Amino acid sequence: MREIIAINPVLLAALLSWFLAQAVKIPIYYFQNGKWNFALIVASGGMPSSHSALVSATSYLIGLLYGFDTPLFAVATVTALIVIHDATGVRREAGRQAIAINSIIEDLARGKFAGQEKLREMLGHTPLEAFSGMFLGLGVAQLIWFLGR
Repeated sequence: MREIIAINPVLLAALLSWFLAQAVKIPIYYFQNGKWNFALIVASGGMPSSHSALVSATSYLIGLLYGFDTPLFAVATVTALIVIHDATGVRREAGRQAIAINSIIEDLARGKFAGQEKLREMLGHTPLEAFSGMFLGLGVAQLIWFLGR
């Protein structure tokens, strides 16, 4: 196991965090809606945020391995904050706009309007979804660091 982790522990933690965040969306969706949706494995948005998990695992493991006082950790942390802010701000607002536009399309469809495809509504994350992804990423980074010692 140490040999696998030693190749590139930061990349391993990032990818594992992303995959786990994506995978856990499937049972969460099932418990909320009573049906399976395996397409969520590659979908953005939803609980937990795979973007937050990935960047949190990356910056935290960089801190554990190279020091929390290094420029590398600073760059990784600033990047993580930008990604999390984007996920909870800009992309969340785009999702709200998609909901409004889809409502207009449905209204027009009742009047025999045709030809418009529904927009995807779940683009961004709530703060809870982003924090959940962040903590998932921190946990995976801690595990990778521990197993690699």
